[in-house]
Amino acid sequence: MMDPKETLEKLTVILDALQARPERSVILVEGLKDRGALAVLGIGGEVWQVQGPNSIFNLAEKLARESKEAIILTDWDRKGGQLARLLRDGLKANEVKYDDELRMRLVILVKKEIKDIESLPAFFTRLVALTTK
Repeated sequence: MMDPKETLEKLTVILDALQARPERSVILVEGLKDRGALAVLGIGGEVWQVQGPNSIFNLAEKLARESKEAIILTDWDRKGGQLARLLRDGLKANEVKYDDELRMRLVILVKKEIKDIESLPAFFTRLVALTTK
């Protein structure tokens, strides 16, 4: 693991960017537990689940209709990677601006430690504990 203090600083920058995103920007996550994890980390605003009855294309069309932008924040396991690719394609096809750079930065930072969004709060807490000893 990288230096816990450095990891915590970089993670905080990413989380702050998610929190401070423009109002018309929607975070796209896989499931309910991911939404809960973001809430625990203090990230509010619109967070949409991409798993469920709405197809990705419908989701992209809805974002386009509502003139919203998207932040792709799927997990970084195989399924999450496939989902991110499908989302990029669907959003591009509907000319919806999206950001997947925050996800990439997150993946690079925590990939060796955790594999999904729902594990972020516990990981964050562990880093805080390690840096306050």
